[in-house]
Amino acid sequence: MNGHQIRVMIVDDQQLVRMGFRLILEAEDDIAVVGEAADGEAAIEMVDRARPDVVLMDVEMPRLDGLAATRAIVARDHAPDVVILTTFDRDDYVFEALRAGAAGFLLKNAPPEDLIDAVRCVAGGAGLLAPEVTRRVIARFASAVPGDRLAERLRGLTERELDVLRLIARGGSNAEIAAELILGEATVKTHVSNVLAKLGLRDRVHAVVFAYESGLISPGA
Repeated sequence: MNGHQIRVMIVDDQQLVRMGFRLILEAEDDIAVVGEAADGEAAIEMVDRARPDVVLMDVEMPRLDGLAATRAIVARDHAPDVVILTTFDRDDYVFEALRAGAAGFLLKNAPPEDLIDAVRCVAGGAGLLAPEVTRRVIARFASAVPGDRLAERLRGLTERELDVLRLIARGGSNAEIAAELILGEATVKTHVSNVLAKLGLRDRVHAVVFAYESGLISPGA
């Protein structure tokens, strides 16, 4: 990242977990751990002081849980990206975390390299979901969401942008979308940026949620 270290804050009520994450992350030259908090309230206070780029956020904590803390943190100006960490492969957590504004989701038992990749990925603006979860979760919950108002917003997209959004929703990378639509990767990148800007979305993860909630992609498709 051009010599810039990614500033990470770790929020978890278990000291051993925080210590483990710190050891993994600080072994990397491009990552610096700038703060730790043991609950959601402490996390909200610390964000202003520590100025992290990425917050690793546990879900189940005393005083204030990770989902409520995520909502409060992403509502700030110059908000960091939040990656939700949990030991549970719980569909409801994943969807609530995304709706709270999280940029990604990772299971705590993921291998160390996945944690490092997650931090770099989110800091680079890519957003991520734990591979074990993704579309089945969004599909399951989106079917219960009224999508009429969201569908209105789709009308601002060109046919090509709709194609790109469908392929993002199916988990396609820029290279895969380029191959599918017979376009250059740079062109796809531009289309992705346009889609996010027109729909007012933070990143690709939220584009996936939007595609399901608006009915562009139907659950089980």
